[in-house]
Amino acid sequence: MQEKVVVTGMNIISSLGFDLQTNWKNLVEGKSGVRYITLFDASANTTRIAAEVPAEFEEYSRQFVKKRAASQMTRVTRMCYTCAKVAVEHSGINFDTLNRERCSVILGVVNTGNSSTEKDTTFQNTIFKGMTNSMSAWISLEYQLQGPNFVVNTACASSAYAIGLGYDLIHSGRADAVIVGGADSIINREEIEGFNSLYALSVNNDPPEKASRPFSKDRDGFVIGEGAGVLILESESSAKARNAEIYAEVAGYALTSEAYSIMAPMKDGQGMAITIERAIQNAGISKDEVDYINAHGTSTELNDRYETMAIKKVFGERAGKIPVSSSKSMIGHTIGAAGAIEGIITILSIRNSILTPTINLDHPDPDLDLDYVPNHFRNKEIRVALSNSFGFGGHNATLVFRKYPS
Repeated sequence: MQEKVVVTGMNIISSLGFDLQTNWKNLVEGKSGVRYITLFDASANTTRIAAEVPAEFEEYSRQFVKKRAASQMTRVTRMCYTCAKVAVEHSGINFDTLNRERCSVILGVVNTGNSSTEKDTTFQNTIFKGMTNSMSAWISLEYQLQGPNFVVNTACASSAYAIGLGYDLIHSGRADAVIVGGADSIINREEIEGFNSLYALSVNNDPPEKASRPFSKDRDGFVIGEGAGVLILESESSAKARNAEIYAEVAGYALTSEAYSIMAPMKDGQGMAITIERAIQNAGISKDEVDYINAHGTSTELNDRYETMAIKKVFGERAGKIPVSSSKSMIGHTIGAAGAIEGIITILSIRNSILTPTINLDHPDPDLDLDYVPNHFRNKEIRVALSNSFGFGGHNATLVFRKYPS
């Protein structure tokens, strides 16, 4: 029997806040979380800006992470663990009432943030801090979950992959609940210099909040963000049995490999278009049902151009009538966490009938002519929405979310 997969809990930690409500309010208001870097002295760097999680997070996290465990975690692992704890609370799920062998943790993790900016790393904790699987392991340990717990690394699509894999476990009847999501931070000198050498990052340092400009004529690269996003996926039958509040249905997804380039997307968005097409087919929906697309929207020349072309390939004449917006304009590119954070934003858009804007769209690119919800939120009833994630290495993912009837 194939189970419907629903979302019963969520949380976001980003440069705009540590909880769902604060993040949502700031996103709807079109606020930017991009600031000058404080995690290290970036004064000599070409790029001196990022969307950092505020320093107050450390104090906030102490209510969720025990002191000994915290000393064995990096800052970004603490973000992930804290985010998961709040998401579980938000869902109201009680694992004592479930079969823990049918409960899992799957996360998208590119790295643990054990970089030159990480503090208090010693010989005693360096292994734990460097283990990418530690993020899922800590969460599994906290709730004594005995189903599979693991992480997947597919660059910028990592946590979207995690959501798809969690969906599969539940949809196939092999799990009742899966904690999915991801966390990441690459705000350190070595990785910023590495991306600068690839001409991938924005160098519009002043003012910082204007640097991330998806779909704009004057876009010049992405802005690094950091944070965590966690969702509680459950079978519909499990959620109904405990009278859980259901925020949306995960209707389907697609994962593809472009097999084209280690960095550049397939020409003219062909690989992206294939991914979107397959996600729609997998979800069993028609293209006419899609009311909104949360774009990958990185603010790079090729991504924004090719993603626009891909949407046109898939939806034809209707493409211009589908609102498309980029959350990265406000919170930067959170790399491994992006798929989960942006998936949650997509669900909140469905839930609240509000489209978050693409800010800094002051100089539209005449070649990019879709409805990018420029600069201000918009009220709109949404039945079905897509969330795109496309990563270096040709890792593509499109998630399909559907409004769940009250």
